[in-house]
Amino acid sequence: MSIKLKIIFIVLPLIITTLLLTGVSSFFSATNAVTGIAKEFLGFKAEELQKYAESQWRLLVENNLTERPAMVSATKAAVETYANSIVKSKTELILALDETGNIVMKTGEIDIQEDEEKALLSIFESKKSEMITPKIGGKDRVARGFYFEPFKWYVITSEERNTFYSRVNQITQRTIIILIGTLIAALVMMLVFANYLTNPLTKVVSTMEGIITDNDLSKRVAVEYHDEIGKLAHTFNLMVGELERAYNQIKSYAFKAVLAQKKEHKIRSIFQKYVPEDVIDQFFKNPESMLVGENRVISILFSDIRKFTSISERMMPDDLVNSLNRYFSVMVDIIMHRNGIVDKYIGDAIMAFFGAPVKHEDDALQSVLAGIEMEEALIEFNKHQKTIGKPEFKIGVGINYGVVTVGNIGTDKKMDYTIIGDMVNLASRLENLTKKYKQALLISESLHAKVKEKLPCRLLDTVAVKGKTRGIRIYTVQKRLTGKKKKLWSLHNRGMDCYYKKDFKTAMNYFKEVLNISPEDYNANMLIKRCSDYQENPPSEQWDGVEIMKTK
Repeated sequence: MSIKLKIIFIVLPLIITTLLLTGVSSFFSATNAVTGIAKEFLGFKAEELQKYAESQWRLLVENNLTERPAMVSATKAAVETYANSIVKSKTELILALDETGNIVMKTGEIDIQEDEEKALLSIFESKKSEMITPKIGGKDRVARGFYFEPFKWYVITSEERNTFYSRVNQITQRTIIILIGTLIAALVMMLVFANYLTNPLTKVVSTMEGIITDNDLSKRVAVEYHDEIGKLAHTFNLMVGELERAYNQIKSYAFKAVLAQKKEHKIRSIFQKYVPEDVIDQFFKNPESMLVGENRVISILFSDIRKFTSISERMMPDDLVNSLNRYFSVMVDIIMHRNGIVDKYIGDAIMAFFGAPVKHEDDALQSVLAGIEMEEALIEFNKHQKTIGKPEFKIGVGINYGVVTVGNIGTDKKMDYTIIGDMVNLASRLENLTKKYKQALLISESLHAKVKEKLPCRLLDTVAVKGKTRGIRIYTVQKRLTGKKKKLWSLHNRGMDCYYKKDFKTAMNYFKEVLNISPEDYNANMLIKRCSDYQENPPSEQWDGVEIMKTK
């Protein structure tokens, strides 16, 4: 047997085996990755639809509307509308089954065959949450489902099997083509190379040694064989080994870099809908720090829509949701523009904070400006409400400044970046006090100390809220005052100075001057009555002007 055939019979099986192992390994890795991503995306859509349905039902529960069929029907319609909005392909289908296996909601036309009805009923009874492969409308599908108890629905998010595995089929075809092409190329190259080795062996060895010398690799070669063929095999394996090692390292680094970039982009895209961008940035910089709580001085803002229950009773659910969404959009934009973080929505209320996770020098000022601008923006919002014939909103905003505990609170299954502490409760109490003092915005004494040099403030009272014995002074604030209001606030604040000094007569005179400017001023009228009472029944020596509040 000639040397050429020996080389072909020895080396070619090794190349074929390596190519097959590499191709098969790459094929299974790629198909598993593509299939996994497709399953995750299908599962993600099912989870998003479930979250949306739960949030809509929660609105009904919070507003005690679950017993009203019209409201429930409207909520089901909203879920169906949302399901239609997340369908992105013609072959994708989302449907819901009732207890009899009948379809009660669907995102596209589907003709259920007789032999499929029992299968659908069986799917409903199983209430599986993992991946399933039902046949619907005569077509095999890959699906993910969940059972929604309030509606007694089993919701299925599905894609046609051919579409779902289309990428895998493409990978299969391309892998086969590449393997065949590579084998043909390997065979051709082997024939050429073997022919070259025979003319003569000493020349080939000399050439290979020259290549290694030019690349400065000769110093790393240990000669194990003493004939020309031995040297050729050793030199060839060494060259291939070094090139393969370098190539694999380059591929590994590039692949890891691309995966890391895509993973970060995916996390940002998903979680920026739920978590502030500053929180995500800090997580990527220092993931461990996000799992540890810390005490921090921040501003806490609460806002609430007045008489929201009566408003909701006068509006259809879809109109109410649209109005609320427009209201929240306006208010949240203002808060975020002022570097605030929206912590949560509590029904129609908004809870936000300023100073975490990123601290700014002017967080206190920015929180007050946000509250003022929320009042201003409400005027334009109500103009639009009036134009479309919908009820106008009135809000109260309470802002406090103090030490809270901030961090990720919850479990490994559900965690919120939030704040807790007495200062949070006090901010909520201030928001509630806006009703009593007929003010749209109230701030605490600690916050007043931070902004009094930059914004005009009006001292309204000293109160001890429920659960507290020590009184705090409460203020209202504006960006700027007109000449008339500037005089009114100045008179009122001077009256408050006399009031706390127990000079009730002088204080009453100041408050009466306030009424001369604004006869309907609620706070001046309230303080005149107090001054009159205290003149007749003077307070004790220990009196410090504190009014005990019984608000929640």
